[in-house]
Amino acid sequence: MATDELVAVLGAGGTMGLGMSRNLARAGIRLRAWNRSREKAQPLSEDGVVVCASAAEAVAGAGIAVTMLADADAVLKTAAEVLPRLGEDGVWLQMSTIGEAGTERCIELASEHGVSFFDAPVLGSKQPAAEGKLVVLASGPAALADRVWPVWHAVAQKTIWVGEAGAGTRLKVVTNSWVLTVTEACAEMIALARGLDVDPKLIFEAIEGGTLDLPYLRMKAKAILDQNYEPMFRLALAAKDAGLIEESAERHGVEVPLYGVIRRQMLRAAEEHGDEDMSATYFASAPAAFGS
Repeated sequence: MATDELVAVLGAGGTMGLGMSRNLARAGIRLRAWNRSREKAQPLSEDGVVVCASAAEAVAGAGIAVTMLADADAVLKTAAEVLPRLGEDGVWLQMSTIGEAGTERCIELASEHGVSFFDAPVLGSKQPAAEGKLVVLASGPAALADRVWPVWHAVAQKTIWVGEAGAGTRLKVVTNSWVLTVTEACAEMIALARGLDVDPKLIFEAIEGGTLDLPYLRMKAKAILDQNYEPMFRLALAAKDAGLIEESAERHGVEVPLYGVIRRQMLRAAEEHGDEDMSATYFASAPAAFGS
């Protein structure tokens, strides 16, 4: 599945954006890339991608602009700069995780500039992004979905159509609640095991083959046990996402005290480990004697 449209990826050098951009280029999509730290996106030039000095330069003449940035403030600041260059027929494909309030502000901004807006955050981290195995939670104007489908097809193993813009973000908030729960529970479980002088490997021997034996749990546990905190998804961003869960719960009248605890633990660990993988939340719970 291909498109003749020029696509601009903003945030193309990030943990997610780099792999996504590479897969778009290898799918035959004409691509321009921009990243705040240009050197992080420069490897894309090996795939024939034009790496631009500014976001505005990347978007000029493009039919589709993709944002994959750290938070709502970064997305909105960048969008305000580039949407005037996108034009009336332009499509803004917002794939970052920015929460409900941020998405609503994006919808308003797109409307102000007469740009069609898709809210399509993704499930996955660095490795699925590199392998084109993300899951897209797509929402927006269904009549225009065919224009952006080639982008989703290139970066994802599955795209779920959710409905009107905003619905994708709401689903992302809910699915993130599970991801953060398992990550934090894994970290605390290993810290508790070490505090009780229990070999953490025995935990996985005990649950092996049963309903509690989750691949994701094993992956995060391995990172902690191997002391390998290469960022698949940065801890600082995970803490941000926990805050987005709290915000959504509050606006909809749902009590979720667990995510306040998770956010505080992640923020505590992020003081020294924010750029490491989210499994580094372990350091907020680890007994001093087993801090590594």
